[in-house]
Amino acid sequence: MAGSFFKGRFLSLFDYKTEKYIVAKNKKVGILYRLIQLSIIGYIIGWVFLSKKGYQETDEAIQSSVITKLKGVSVTNTTESGLLVWGPEDYVIPPQGEAVLFVVTNFLETPNQKLGYCAESLKVLDGHCRDDEDCEDGKMVVAGNGIMSGRCLRKDEKSIGTCEIYGWCPIERKFIPQRPLLTNAGNFTIYIKNFIQFSKFTFSKSNVLETTDGSYLRKCRYDEELNPYCPIFRLGDITRRAGYNFQDLATFGGSIGIMIQWDCDLDKGYSNCHPQYRFTRLDISVSNKTITTGFNFRHTRYFKNAAGESYRSLFKVFGVRFNIMVHGKAGKFSIIPTAVNVASGLALMGAGAFFCDMVLLYLMKKGDSYRERKFEGFRNTEKASEGNSEEARKKENLTN
Repeated sequence: MAGSFFKGRFLSLFDYKTEKYIVAKNKKVGILYRLIQLSIIGYIIGWVFLSKKGYQETDEAIQSSVITKLKGVSVTNTTESGLLVWGPEDYVIPPQGEAVLFVVTNFLETPNQKLGYCAESLKVLDGHCRDDEDCEDGKMVVAGNGIMSGRCLRKDEKSIGTCEIYGWCPIERKFIPQRPLLTNAGNFTIYIKNFIQFSKFTFSKSNVLETTDGSYLRKCRYDEELNPYCPIFRLGDITRRAGYNFQDLATFGGSIGIMIQWDCDLDKGYSNCHPQYRFTRLDISVSNKTITTGFNFRHTRYFKNAAGESYRSLFKVFGVRFNIMVHGKAGKFSIIPTAVNVASGLALMGAGAFFCDMVLLYLMKKGDSYRERKFEGFRNTEKASEGNSEEARKKENLTN
């Protein structure tokens, strides 16, 4: 007995079990089920496969290299500096060209500074004093320009004075810029050479148009409609596309983001992978009400006179900082994501059928009758056979 029992259990492993379906003649639930099916099919085909390209394997780990080069010349004539000619080696920082660079558009020079003693600026709060006791000898001035000498310099006894300091004198002049000194900086051009690679697909490309015309880069200028594959941009056009006037931005400086987006469908071939450019201002808030807008910093140029004394010129420069950011992804057909998304669609179909079952069995008026036909109850086999024998005996007695 035991052997036959286990044999039967073993053989049952190879039985195929199929579901039992009940056809419910209910148009409302039928229409709901078809709508759910159509919605799921539309989602899978339209959104997953056509829009999101769910049949592709993707690589978002883009490897990128950016090289920049600026061209353009400007002339300034100020009281402190005199007549100056500015080339890329003067107004581009750093000059070798990177993904982040600064272009000088305005400046203030404090020339011929020499180490010595002079009065601290009135705008430095830690340098204010009433008498010499407020200027401790050898103490550094917080956010100031030097070291206190121990003397308080005042015009008269009623006014607030400033501590005498030892530092680079005269101290920096203060001014509010009214206009950019490099007036034609908007016509400067920046050449952005970008190399990208998707290592998963061993795919690489450059944003420079592949052409045999040797004069192409000398005469082309980027235009999103007429010349979208030229990598040379006018600075004025960049700020205009970011929504700002270059002359206004050049007065106090600012920060501009240049986004290069690569979305490459490798199923369509090498020639269909192109860069898309977007430009935005980064140093300003949405409300435009902030004291932190603009961009400036200071740098110096040192020299010695004929007597060997050290001097320097202090420059406070305003300008536009460009941040070049590269993003992208590449996709190519693969059977694995295709199978996963198809299986997900089939699972959603099953979820739709389950939802319609709940509506049919528990929300419809005839739910009880549907449940009786869908779910079958089985009594214990031994009790059922005893009941059948008892009924047979009763029928036999009635017959006799």
